[in-house]
Amino acid sequence: MTNLSPMAILVDAAIWPHRGRRWAHLVSDASLNELHGFAADLGLRREWFQGDHYDVPTEVRDRAILQGAEVVSSGQLVRRLRAAGLRQRTRVIRLPGERAS
Repeated sequence: MTNLSPMAILVDAAIWPHRGRRWAHLVSDASLNELHGFAADLGLRREWFQGDHYDVPTEVRDRAILQGAEVVSSGQLVRRLRAAGLRQRTRVIRLPGERAS
């Protein structure tokens, strides 16, 4: 992704366990367009977007950091999303056929 302005892509620690892996949140505190562009460069599909973030496994998180994502705490990530007006209400998204556990 070619971007001459400072990047506002944030990623927290990969601490969230799911399906045998650890996951992190990838967000932008500038714009969703920036986030979608960055995510596409990482090979993430748009349908994986979770309303205000992408869930990314450890290996994708590592690539995001190499490409310029700023590592922040989970609390700081949420505060910056809220301050930017990009935080969405918490919601559980299930894939078709998936049941609540």
